[in-house]
Parts: sequence; structure tokens; C-alpha cells
Amino acid sequence: MAFKCIILDDEPPATRILENYIGKVNFLEKTGVFNDSLKALEFLNTQAVDVIFLDIQMPQLTGLQISRIISKDIKIIFTTAYPDFALEGFELNAVDYLLKPIAFERFYQAVSKLNSEPKTAVSSQNNAPDFLFVKTDGKNKFQKVFLSDILYVESLQNYVCIHTSKQQIITHSSLKNIAESLPKNDFIQIQKSYVVSLKHIESTDNFSVFINGKELPIGATFKDAFFEKIEENKI
Repeated sequence: MAFKCIILDDEPPATRILENYIGKVNFLEKTGVFNDSLKALEFLNTQAVDVIFLDIQMPQLTGLQISRIISKDIKIIFTTAYPDFALEGFELNAVDYLLKPIAFERFYQAVSKLNSEPKTAVSSQNNAPDFLFVKTDGKNKFQKVFLSDILYVESLQNYVCIHTSKQQIITHSSLKNIAESLPKNDFIQIQKSYVVSLKHIESTDNFSVFINGKELPIGATFKDAFFEKIEENKI
């Protein structure tokens, strides 16, 4: 099975070289190319990725900053024109550190190290990122939200309000889009306007769910699936 990989580099010539090299290696599968770090983080929140080829010097967020944000299960191969960052890159447990311009022989040597380690199943829910980056007001402004903090998500016409244990975050999105980004074992839709965190449910009856003192209605369309989930955890 091939390692799913993405490229994050703000220099088009560099991304073209990496795309060409990846295409020559049968155990690598390119799933995305990004020159914007925030868009790459959005992608990583919803897609399974095994490896990221990560440039270090970039606007908004540097590669070193991104390496501290993303799931520890994603293997990192740094790519940069600056050798000064090599030591810090290896301190962050990078698989390798490629200095531009990158020769194919050196690239192949780096990716061959992936096969010497057990492949991480990042597609499983146990290893999925435990947070989301939610777009808020302002261009390219994102709020980091830990899944464990989310109480419930509420639809507000063309917006969605994410209720957490600390704050409320409003984003221009649909409830369907947010729900698809949440792990199915931990969240469930109970009504056309609500998706709730199962771990934060305090109590429930035949008509409502109670979370953090708030009563949320259970819709007829969602009732059967909801109570099937409750049955799974009943004693």
C-alpha cells in the first residue's frame, strides 16, 4: 500500500520537482499540493495523510510551526534552501531533511526510510487529529478547536455556531460540512440543527438531550439512530 503524501511549499518550481519525484516512486501517492499553509491544515483536518513534504520558510506559518501543530502520526520530510534549520528539524523527529535543489537520488534515499518504519494508519479514528481549524472573521483567520472541548454544534442558517466548554465560535459553513469533519464515534446529529458530543451528554429522555444545562430537541428523523447509539453504551 502506498504512503499518501502532500506537498506544502510556496515555491512552484520546488513543488513541480517534488511532484515529478513522487510520481516515479511506486510506494508514494500524491493526494495534495499546497502553497498556503492554512489551506493545507484544513485539508489535514479531513483527509488521511501519511507523509508531508514540508518547506520551512513560508509566510503565515513556517514549516517548523506547522510540524508542531499537525498530528504526530504524520511523517515529516523537511525541504528547504537553508541548512541552518537542519538541527531543529531533526529535533522535531523529522524522517529526513532535504536541502534544495533536491537531487532524485537524495529524495529516494529519504523516502526509503519510510519503509523501515511501521506505516501509521492515520485514517483510523484513533490516530486522527484531535482538533479542527475553524475559519472565523477576517481573511485567512482560523481558530483552533479541540474536539474534546466541543459540546455541540448548532446550525444558524448560513452559519454554524460551535459551542465549546470555553466559548462559542461562529463560522460561515453548513452543519453538514462540520459534521463530516467530526469523528462518527464521538458525535451524532440529533436534529436538523444540532450535532452533539456524546461524551458531553448529561442526560436524555425521549424528546431532548441535556448538555451543560442546555436542553436540545431530538428530531423524529434522527431519533432511531440516536437511541441506537445510546443502547451501545447502556449498562
